[in-house]
Amino acid sequence: MSLSRSRRTFDSTFKRNAVLLMEEPDRTIAGVARELGIHENLLYKWRTQFSNEGDRSFPGHGHINLTPEQQRIRELERLLAETTMERDILKKAMAIFSRAPR
Repeated sequence: MSLSRSRRTFDSTFKRNAVLLMEEPDRTIAGVARELGIHENLLYKWRTQFSNEGDRSFPGHGHINLTPEQQRIRELERLLAETTMERDILKKAMAIFSRAPR
């Protein structure tokens, strides 16, 4: 019998509040981790991400907090994929139409 745990997810508000709890002078990281039911290493990871990225940290799965550069890269990747698909379709059409009639 295996004991499988489902992966827990935390929203950005929870993560920010956890980081702010760690910053309170009378709290220890181990204590905050115990109270929240998470591992200390996760708190360290969140704190590092929050200190590096500030308000843009913890964007989730959406595109809300992308930097302008990230938005531009995403748009260019989408355009490249579309153009590549159109090129492949045209190659196949040329192959079909260039066949000698039977």
